[in-house]
Amino acid sequence: MNCTHINFAMNRRDFFGRFAFGLGGAALFSLLNRDAAAAALSPSGSPFKGILSAPHFPPRARRIIYLFMAGGPSQLDLFDYKPLLNQRNGEDLPAEVRMGQRLTGMTGFQATLPMAGSLFKFGQHGQSGAWVSELLPWTAKMVDELCFIRSMHTEAINHDPAITFFQTGSQLAGRPSMGAWLSYGLGSANENLPAFVVLISKDRIDQPLYARLWGNGFLPSIHQGVQFRGGKDPVLYLQNPDGISGPSRRKMLDRLAELHASQFQDLGDPEINARVAQYEMAYRMQTSVPEVMDISAEPASTFALYGDQARNPGTFAANCLLARRLAERNVRFIQLYHPGWDHHGNLPKGIRRQCQDVDQGCYALITDLKQRGLLDDTLVVWGGEFGRTNYSQGKLTKDDYGRDHHPRCFTVWLSGAGIKPGVTRGATDDFGYNVADDPVHVHDLQATILQQLGLDHTRLIYRFQGPDYRLTDVAGEVVKAILA
Repeated sequence: MNCTHINFAMNRRDFFGRFAFGLGGAALFSLLNRDAAAAALSPSGSPFKGILSAPHFPPRARRIIYLFMAGGPSQLDLFDYKPLLNQRNGEDLPAEVRMGQRLTGMTGFQATLPMAGSLFKFGQHGQSGAWVSELLPWTAKMVDELCFIRSMHTEAINHDPAITFFQTGSQLAGRPSMGAWLSYGLGSANENLPAFVVLISKDRIDQPLYARLWGNGFLPSIHQGVQFRGGKDPVLYLQNPDGISGPSRRKMLDRLAELHASQFQDLGDPEINARVAQYEMAYRMQTSVPEVMDISAEPASTFALYGDQARNPGTFAANCLLARRLAERNVRFIQLYHPGWDHHGNLPKGIRRQCQDVDQGCYALITDLKQRGLLDDTLVVWGGEFGRTNYSQGKLTKDDYGRDHHPRCFTVWLSGAGIKPGVTRGATDDFGYNVADDPVHVHDLQATILQQLGLDHTRLIYRFQGPDYRLTDVAGEVVKAILA
């Protein structure tokens, strides 16, 4: 059964009073009111529960932690070992390898495209023998917990459409984000916290991260992500202003709910109920958010695991610790963004800094989840919006180079929740320019993530202004080879 429901909430008198223009009005009503209400209500009639009474099939994951490396990490300097590039360092990229594929405007007019071998040493680690760069010593320790996909590819060649594609399934802005889709389908497992929480590393922004990346799109607004910030006020405007007590806030919300209920009877707009649900969630979050953000009771062993940066709110390590705390409280989708990976120039210096930011935090998160028995039903995903070129952008020197955007092939990793550990899926050619085996598209990854949550990506659908929409558009195949 597709996840679409129709609710004609506007009464006949109101309809003809508001749309007194005959059959054209009737058609408009059918499109607008139906599609605004479709899937906003669960079978029980609540706008803030999941549309499904149960997943499509038994899930392996209860929650997702998505570690998004915004900017495009260089797979060739982290995971995809290509000794041929070092052997042919400085030579022009062969035309038969490029095959006329489009380049960005940043390197499309270069006279030459000199291939750039990595400055960093690689080694094989764990029983799986996975190749990992010296930049990621902590990650190298846990390769047997990870599943690497080295054959990811995308159509998007610039940051905004590429990130939007990963987060929403479309390169065009306006679609619901993945976390919103999960909230819509499954609802929240914690009535005191949002189903979808966003954490962004501070001081690393090099490309803009718009709120629409965790937005609800055309889904009811209750499903949008809520950003938690490091510092005194984790959620803006959450606390009562001076002079407003908790009991007075409660009375105000009760009266407001009565007014909204009356308005809903009059207009039949499901967004009215979604708004009331958000007010109620904000009220409960006044207590739940300070509790989850307070890490003062964490033992010294926690900070030994995550590192000293975990004590500094807003750092990647601190956000990883918060992700574990949110996972313990059954938040459905926890999205971490760590910007700063856009290394068009001065890559060796920039990528060292980025790896120092994230390496120990990633290791600590996987280790912590496993120790607490949470990795069995928590799916952790790591990756960016595309990869980097095997040739240098700008001048190639002995100790410096840059890499342009490269959508043709790149690497992500997954861990936990029924994903096979210690395996590598897919491969690139010897030049690290094209996928050689087992290509995995963005929609394939999205379909696989939904699969682990018990959702058939072809059946999680929302009808909006006529067409049926889904996260994976009209594509996507579950990558069954990586499922345990």
